[in-house]
Amino acid sequence: MAAVAPRSPSMPKLLLVEDERAIAEGLAVSLEAEGFEVSWVKDGSEAMGAYERVRPDLVLLDLMLPGMSGTEICRRIRSTSDVPIIMVTARDGEVDRVVGLELGADDYVTKPFSSRELVARIRAVLRRTGGAEHGDAEAPAEAAGVRVDRIRHEVQVDGELVALPPKEFELLAYLVEQAGRVLTRHQLIDEIWGSDYVGDTKTLDVHIRRLRTRVERDPQDPVRIQTVRGVGYKFSDRA
Repeated sequence: MAAVAPRSPSMPKLLLVEDERAIAEGLAVSLEAEGFEVSWVKDGSEAMGAYERVRPDLVLLDLMLPGMSGTEICRRIRSTSDVPIIMVTARDGEVDRVVGLELGADDYVTKPFSSRELVARIRAVLRRTGGAEHGDAEAPAEAAGVRVDRIRHEVQVDGELVALPPKEFELLAYLVEQAGRVLTRHQLIDEIWGSDYVGDTKTLDVHIRRLRTRVERDPQDPVRIQTVRGVGYKFSDRA
């Protein structure tokens, strides 16, 4: 894993500032598997230079760092930028949390945490702040004859407008934006219903069945929303 990864316009870019190699490498593997591009630096004194080079969509920032503290890095970034920042730390005291948020951090995650929780937090912050998780917010997503416009809240299937309830719209939008990529049931539930959802995956399956009646030419033989057995779903990236 290089200290600064090459830019990829198709992936949200994360700058991870973490001095523990094992944690950083584990996070990088998990986040890259979820479709993020991760650049890592291990020393606080390297963070600002890496930030200027990478221009990330979100910063994951440990508080306790050699060279320069996470709070000082947060303060310096906030003096010139509103890029989303999530503080990642073993310190869970209320004072530390309040100080981090008052400095301008968008969220605060305490170690130990699951990679699923962190991914859900990252996506939530990117959505809330208008970050790059869904790509260019002005550009509708389109795949396999389905076009989804988040700004206008419109769906077109083979050129015809189709009305969808809010959750079905969100689910379809995410599937189309991630066309060609296999998405697990847990990924979809975290993205659409949130990481604190306590139901089972049947709710997702019901929404998928409803979507198929609206976007498939033959819902009994779906081509656009494909089931990947034992894993989840994939939206076709072919017309």
